[in-house]
Amino acid sequence: MTGEPTGIDAASAQEMIDRALADPRQGFNSFFLSRLLGLRVSYEGERCIVELDASRLLFNPQGSLHGGVLATAMDISMGHLLHHVAGAGATLEMKIQFLAPIRAGTVRCEAAFLRRGRSISFLQSQARGPNGDILAHATATWRLLKSERATAGSTRL
Repeated sequence: MTGEPTGIDAASAQEMIDRALADPRQGFNSFFLSRLLGLRVSYEGERCIVELDASRLLFNPQGSLHGGVLATAMDISMGHLLHHVAGAGATLEMKIQFLAPIRAGTVRCEAAFLRRGRSISFLQSQARGPNGDILAHATATWRLLKSERATAGSTRL
């Protein structure tokens, strides 16, 4: 049919899997999912930048980057920023506004704090395309996780 996206390139898919499996670490800046998606994480002061290439393997049937992949990259940008600045946390809620489809190029998700609290923080992430246009905007509420020592013996959240 005309207009249908092309099929999956098995060699490219295998490269993604091999890249993800090449490193057994599961830590910030490098974990299985981030390597599978080809995410690149960096920091600029109190900002976290997550970049990914809009690969056809990550497209939806309409021929653009799947919203869930973009949401994952934006969530990671905010979570890694929180971890980098204050410690590990968990997403309590997240809202994304998709402004334009992504069909090619490198996407840059840049996270920043809206407000930092002692236990709850509010963050945002903007996804920009190769020409700098905002393609999506996300906001999220995060809770800092207590250290294992502080929560030993406790079942409260």
